[in-house]
Amino acid sequence: MTAAQSYDPNSIPPETGFVAINFISCNDTYKSRFEELFATRAKAIDRMPGFLNMQVLRPNKDGEPYLIVSHWKNEEDFRKWTNSPEFIEGHKRGFEDLKAAKERGEEPPMSSSFVTYDVIAR
Repeated sequence: MTAAQSYDPNSIPPETGFVAINFISCNDTYKSRFEELFATRAKAIDRMPGFLNMQVLRPNKDGEPYLIVSHWKNEEDFRKWTNSPEFIEGHKRGFEDLKAAKERGEEPPMSSSFVTYDVIAR
């Protein structure tokens, strides 16, 4: 059983926890590909210590970004993920898409930025 499958919100004190939200803007022509990447994701993040769960949120309004909300036991575990081979594995196909667009002289089909939060109550 992975950490994501065994997550119990009551197993972490209410004043602890860490959330990372990745805001991803996609060109209209890339949205179906982006959703396909997540539908067939490598699930490498699921193997990471401290990973609790994740949601991929599609915006209901045109022009708004997708949100990838990941929950962690602490910031240190999240930072380890962002510097891990599993991170590269989990993002490999998206990185390849960005590289291919650059080689064709095109604008990137997507862009992303992280915002992180400490959990202060549940």
